[in-house]
This record gives sequence, C-alpha cells and structure tokens, in this order.
Amino acid sequence: MSVHSCVLHEFSRPDREYYAAAPAQWDAPMVSRPRRPAPSRARRSPRRSPLPLLALLLGLMLFAGGFLLGQAEAAGNRAAQAAAGAGAGNGGPVRVLTVPGSVTSGGEGTPASGGKDSAVPKDGWNLILVNGDHPLPQDFQVPEFTQLINGHAIDKRAYPALQRMMDDCRAEGLEPTICSSYRSWEKQEELFQRKVQSCLPQAGSLEEAEEQAAVWVARPGTSEHQAGLAVDIVDKSYQLLDEGQEKTAVQQWLMEHCAEYGFILRYPTEKSALTGVGYEPWHYRYVGEEAAGEIMRQGLCLEEYLGEC
Repeated sequence: MSVHSCVLHEFSRPDREYYAAAPAQWDAPMVSRPRRPAPSRARRSPRRSPLPLLALLLGLMLFAGGFLLGQAEAAGNRAAQAAAGAGAGNGGPVRVLTVPGSVTSGGEGTPASGGKDSAVPKDGWNLILVNGDHPLPQDFQVPEFTQLINGHAIDKRAYPALQRMMDDCRAEGLEPTICSSYRSWEKQEELFQRKVQSCLPQAGSLEEAEEQAAVWVARPGTSEHQAGLAVDIVDKSYQLLDEGQEKTAVQQWLMEHCAEYGFILRYPTEKSALTGVGYEPWHYRYVGEEAAGEIMRQGLCLEEYLGEC
C-alpha cells in the first residue's frame, strides 16, 4: 500500500470564518515529461585567445564562493531557530518572532510601556477586550510570537499554558487540533471582504452586505485572533466548526479543564447578546488562571468580568 503525507488545510465556508478540513492526501505521482531533443552542435568558431575564458572562469569561481558562504550562514540561522523546542500545534518545532517596532515585555507578562492610548488595558495584556465596541487599532502589534507548525502562532506569553493544555489533553488519549490562531490585520480584512462579496448578490447595497458579513466574519480590528491570544481547537475526529463540535470528547475535556491553564470558552451560547458573537464551542481565549477560574466558575463572559456590558 502506498503511503502519502497528509497536511491539515483550512478552507473558508460560506457561513463561517474558518473551516478545518479533514486531512487529505495531497501528494500525487509525478507525471514524467517527454524530453526535448538535444540541440544540434554549432559549427566550431575559429580559435580565439584564452584570456576572456580565463576571466569568465575566475568570475564564476568568485560568485560560487560568495553563494556558498551565504548558504552556510542561512543554514546556521535555521538551525538556531529550530532549537527553540516543540510546538503546541502538533509537536513540531517552534520559534520566537519579535515584531519590529512593537512594545517589548518588561518582565512576566507586563508591558514595559503603555500610554493613555495603549491597546493594553490597565488590568494587563492578558485581559485586553476585543469586540465590536472595543476594536484594536490598526497599528496594534503583539510583542513576541511563538510560531507553531502549519503557519499558526500565538503570543509568546500565552504559549507555555497552551502547550501544557494540549499535552494534558493528549495524555487523556484525545486528539485536539488547532485550526486557527493569530491573524494579521490583512488576513482578517481578506476574510471579511471575501464574505462581503458573497453577500452582495442578496444585499441591496454594499453597506447592507457588510452588515450581513459581520454576522459571520469579524470586521478587521474586532477579532480576538488579531490579539494573538485566541485559538480555535477542534477534535481531530470531527473537524467542523458547528455546534456539533461541543459533543466531541476534546471539547468536553477542554470545557471542563481549560480554566486550569488560563483559558476560557470565549463565546458561550447563552452570552451571545452580550458578546455580539454566536455560540462557538471551539474558540478559546487566554486570560490568565485567576481570571479564567473566576469567569468559568461564575458562568460569566469576558465583558461581564471586565464590567463592560
């Protein structure tokens, strides 16, 4: 039986922001191409001086030397990055990325600076509120990322807790799979505009299409994924973003234990009127263990906990 590698891909759905497709076989046998006939030999030209040829060979040798030196340096950089550890996504390598021009961390989870207009709240970076009434500024940047596999990333400060939660969930014989994590402003804009275009045929105007699209896809600046603190986690055996997700073994375990790691189920079904977002039994948000314990124990949403509703 032939073996093919499988890769988890994300596909958009007409009624959801993201859809985690089941693993599929993407490798196909290579189709051999017919070879072209070799070009006929040209007539030999008269003997010329060897000096131009020697100069050309010398130039090629210098170019090759510089190229090999550059490759060696790049390989060293890749090796240093790969030594960062194992990723939370599916056990792959991780690396820390510093965002140019961003606020640097001044210790354990505390921003080194932040003025009146700072996106980081007085309660701390982990309790930043992101919704339709509290959008992120377009120049908001996460100080540092931990890069997971498959292109996923999360705020470096929340990564250790995410890694422990995923490891402990797997230790119970379950298979949690991250299908969405940090999104840039550009990525969120792309998703939103794609949904707007799909709504236009039924809408009476562009404004109406945008209103319809915002029901399913967050406007840029209003998605928690842009803060680098949210992850969508699904059960590998049921990779659909619908309400059936709550019945999976992975979600049952996460809903019971996520607060122990500082995460909350961000959009409970009974809080939609307060959060402005429909029920999402796959969307987990890092807020820290103290806040998560209080929120989950009292059955609150983040808006209620912060007194913003």
